[in-house]
Amino acid sequence: MEAAKHDVFQAIADPTRREVLKLLAEKELPISEIASRFPISRTAVVKHLGILAEADLIHGTKKGREKIYRLHPAPLKELKDWLAFYEQFWGNKLMQLKFAVEKEE
Repeated sequence: MEAAKHDVFQAIADPTRREVLKLLAEKELPISEIASRFPISRTAVVKHLGILAEADLIHGTKKGREKIYRLHPAPLKELKDWLAFYEQFWGNKLMQLKFAVEKEE
């Protein structure tokens, strides 16, 4: 199997692509409806969809003359796992803040 051209991190780096993922989390949508939600050309939206598809975050199915896209969230687990590692630092900082605030009181 050929490696994806774009990984999950590259795919979600763009705010438009993150917004597309939010839309598809709600329901499957055709390209026309996705494109109507953005102030960019349909061609630009199709390029964004291509990057998300290459990262395996969305899947498109041809239905008649339209292509319907749906979210494929499994690759987001890689992102979740990566962020989980750094949560230990955030939790530690919050505990330090709590201690400092309580100490001042």
